Amino acid sequence: MRFFVALIVDGALAGAIYALIALGFVVVYKASRVINFALGEWLMLGALLVAAGLNALALGLAAALIVACAGMIAFAAAFNQLVLRRLGGRPVVSLLMVTLGLAALMRGSAAVLFRGIPSVIPLPIPQRTLEVGGLFLSTDKLVAAAVAAISVAVVTAVFRWSRTGVALRAIADDDGAATAVGIDVQRHLAIAWGVLGVVSVLAGTLWASVASGGVGLVLVGMKVFPVVVIGGLDSIPATLVAAVLLGVIENLVAGYLDPLLGAGFSSITAFLLVIAVLFTRPSGLLGRAAI
Repeated sequence: MRFFVALIVDGALAGAIYALIALGFVVVYKASRVINFALGEWLMLGALLVAAGLNALALGLAAALIVACAGMIAFAAAFNQLVLRRLGGRPVVSLLMVTLGLAALMRGSAAVLFRGIPSVIPLPIPQRTLEVGGLFLSTDKLVAAAVAAISVAVVTAVFRWSRTGVALRAIADDDGAATAVGIDVQRHLAIAWGVLGVVSVLAGTLWASVASGGVGLVLVGMKVFPVVVIGGLDSIPATLVAAVLLGVIENLVAGYLDPLLGAGFSSITAFLLVIAVLFTRPSGLLGRAAI
């Protein structure tokens, strides 16, 4: 029983980081209706920028995070201005192909630009194991999950209650009507992509710091697609629930089925779940049927 509970807790901690990544995806989708297939590469680039700041520029973690966030915001603004703005009104397939092309470009560029730079991102906390109610939890995972949860709460609050968040939701509902009432659609789309840039830095850093040698960030980005499909592309609360649920189920599968079916079977859990959900609830847990 203790092993079962430990798997659930560990999975929930991973699910908090999944939730942060998925939140960035959903904010962009709700504002721009762009399905970003380069999500894993955004995470990779954000983490590599932090690693470069730490290991190549000898910055502290806080300074490296600030520099990386600034770089990702600039990258997001340039992508929105130079690429997406010119594709306004084009078919969805065109936008999908653009993000796929961007993914390949980012992977190739990262291999050249960050060659030889260590990708280790240590958290500035003691590496200890805490015993809580008979469960042994590592401090780095607890801190990473806490930071992810706080980040999710902040982004969700901004999206729900701030003027910028209201404007983004208005654009998501009807961009023509939003323009008619004076909302600068392009500026707010740039903000949405900037949010994804910041989320990529935070989530990429957290995952790289607690899962070194584990699942690569590109694969982590791929796992978020089942999360947003399960939750419904337009529902932030359901997406957050689906992210934690995926983390828990994936960890249970890793603990119980991987020893029987082979190591790595848990990696396809997300995709098996999304197939099951598409058969039963095609619009997601709380998604609208219009999607």
